[in-house]
Amino acid sequence: MKKVLIVDDASFIRMLVKKLLTENGFEIAGEAEDGKSGVEKYKELKPDIVTMDITMPIMSGIEALKEIMEFDRNANVMMLTAMGQQSMVLEAINFGAKSFVVKPFKDDIFINTIKQILL
Repeated sequence: MKKVLIVDDASFIRMLVKKLLTENGFEIAGEAEDGKSGVEKYKELKPDIVTMDITMPIMSGIEALKEIMEFDRNANVMMLTAMGQQSMVLEAINFGAKSFVVKPFKDDIFINTIKQILL
């Protein structure tokens, strides 16, 4: 079973993602509500994949992505983004994010994107 770390400042998004992932056979390794704690939890838990919000307090998803990629060049990070953040998505892809999903997302697109990253 693949382990997922969910990093998002919105508790309802973390809850939604956790429910969707567990229903589809994934194990939740942990959760974080900002980029800084997301990086710390990545180093501690070593998940198979991270879902990372782009816009968060304390440390943005892009800053957290950079730190995770410096720690582990093979990290699998999927960015979650709101509409209108295309430039930040491109920046995240350039820093090593494997893919992204735009919120609000359809369940099947979210799960299929994670599965493609983990192939």
